[in-house]
Amino acid sequence: MKVKFISAFMDIAARVAQLSTARRLKVGAIIVKDKRIISLGFNGTPYGWDNNCEVQDAHTGELTTKPEVLHAETNCIAKLARSNDNGEGATLFVTHQPCMDCAKLIYQAGITTVYYGHSYRKTDGADFLVKAGVDVFQYDMREP
Repeated sequence: MKVKFISAFMDIAARVAQLSTARRLKVGAIIVKDKRIISLGFNGTPYGWDNNCEVQDAHTGELTTKPEVLHAETNCIAKLARSNDNGEGATLFVTHQPCMDCAKLIYQAGITTVYYGHSYRKTDGADFLVKAGVDVFQYDMREP
C-alpha cells in the first residue's frame, strides 16, 4: 500500500479515536479492504451502557478503565461481524499497538496487515501477530 494511503487511513483512525468517551486514553481503529473502509471502532462501553469508561480511585484520584470497556479493535471487528463484509485479507489501522486479546481477534478475523501508531507497554500482542504471520508495522503519528 502506498504511503499516502497509509497516512490517510492512520489519520482517519486518529479521528475515530476522538469519538471515544474515555478520559484516560482514546483509541481508534479502522479496517480497510481494497482501499475501502469496511469497519471502524473506538474504545468504549457496550451499546446502551453508561458512557463513563473509567472509575476514579477515591484515595489516589487515578483513573482505572472499567472491565466492561471494549477496545477499539474489538469494537471494529464486532461491527464487521455484523456486516456483509469480512476481514479476510484486510488491513487494520489502529492508533495504539494491539494488546494480546485484540491480537487474537485480529488474527481470527483474517486480517493480514496491521499498522499501529503508539506503542503499548507490552509487546505480546504484536509479537503474537508476527508469529501468526500477520504483517505488523509501527507508523509515526506525530504531526509534521
